[in-house]
Amino acid sequence: MQQPPHSTLYLEAERHADGKKSAFQKTTLRSSLTALHAAQPQSIYLRDGELVLYRRSRSLLYQCRYRLADGSWVRQTTGKAALEHAIVRACDIYDEARYRQRLGLAHRTHSVAQIAAVCCAGLRQQIDGKGKKTALNDYLSIIERYFVPYFGERQLETLTHTDVREFELWRDRQMTRKPKTSTLNNFTSAWSRLVATAVEQGYISERVPVPKLTSKGEKGKTRPAFSKEEIEQLLAFVETWQHKGKFAVEHEIRPLLRDYIEMLLYTGMRHGTEAMGIRWRDLEWHTKDGVRYLRVWVDGKTGGRWLIAKHKAVDVLKRLHARQRDIADVPFEDVLTTRVPHLLFRFSDGHQPHSLVGTFRKLMRDSGLLLDSAGQTRTLYSLRHTYATLALLEGGADIHTLSKQMGNSAAMIERHYSKLTATMAADRLA
Repeated sequence: MQQPPHSTLYLEAERHADGKKSAFQKTTLRSSLTALHAAQPQSIYLRDGELVLYRRSRSLLYQCRYRLADGSWVRQTTGKAALEHAIVRACDIYDEARYRQRLGLAHRTHSVAQIAAVCCAGLRQQIDGKGKKTALNDYLSIIERYFVPYFGERQLETLTHTDVREFELWRDRQMTRKPKTSTLNNFTSAWSRLVATAVEQGYISERVPVPKLTSKGEKGKTRPAFSKEEIEQLLAFVETWQHKGKFAVEHEIRPLLRDYIEMLLYTGMRHGTEAMGIRWRDLEWHTKDGVRYLRVWVDGKTGGRWLIAKHKAVDVLKRLHARQRDIADVPFEDVLTTRVPHLLFRFSDGHQPHSLVGTFRKLMRDSGLLLDSAGQTRTLYSLRHTYATLALLEGGADIHTLSKQMGNSAAMIERHYSKLTATMAADRLA
């Protein structure tokens, strides 16, 4: 058997020492040669060259690189400084990566928190692009406030239906109430986005079954609306109420609230981001069969759409135009045709208030219309519900047309206003 180089050197040195060195020198030389070790190789090839173990010059820990079934190479640290331990760990990493690839999984596991970070980054990019609050904000909040704290470092592909049900119990305790169906729909949408991100990034295969969240919750109550008589009472009251403010800001915000209320009643648009984001350039005339209609572009929760305002809305626009100092000298018709970029709902100096909710609540208390007959508190959202109710009962609008105007699905309109549709057909049913 061929002896290693250091053994041959040892024998030759020992013979040389026996002839010419003293006993002390012999002992010293023998100890020095015994301490010599074979040089460690730069790279160690394992698994027929599919797995390579190596160590960087500035690191005490061994690294490995391995080839996947598709021919791509992946680098990863073994986290081990001892060679024998590093070899065992590298083989485990390689075997697990190839096994996961055969199952259609990513070669490395990713936790829910890691997937959520990628998903949230994408959501923020979309939100910044829109420049306004949308349903994406709700998804982002749900992922960060509920999914990440609960699931954390767990992997999607290991979750079971029991895990998801336990999460839903925890979520309900955190919310201190049983969520309504609309809230659960936001949770299921956010969960779907999280899973879709994992698939798109190659973290899991689309064939991997990930349990879904429950979307059936407590049935939401219908928002309190105003009757036709109550609307007439409200509009008459606010016409004088708008001038009774004690402070300078009230002289601005009360007239603005009046215009805001009427535009919601005359269009059915959503209160909040959708309505407050309208600019003068979003208004234009639409002529059909010789009749001119006011068309409004809104962009909110369900995306952008055109809607047709009632003719009374033109009077509201003229009041807004007259109060806004930077465009008051421009003829009203020119404001609509030159696509002025300024916000529609703002004070005379161009400032838009953060919210009109508090002022509306005061108006409701002062007018005696805060509560409906069932004791429910009316809000600005009640005006949208009122629009839909009157459009179905008195305007003769069909559900499909109303869904296009309001930006809801026909199924949702049917679900919330099914009683009204039967009333509409009373003359045919009786």
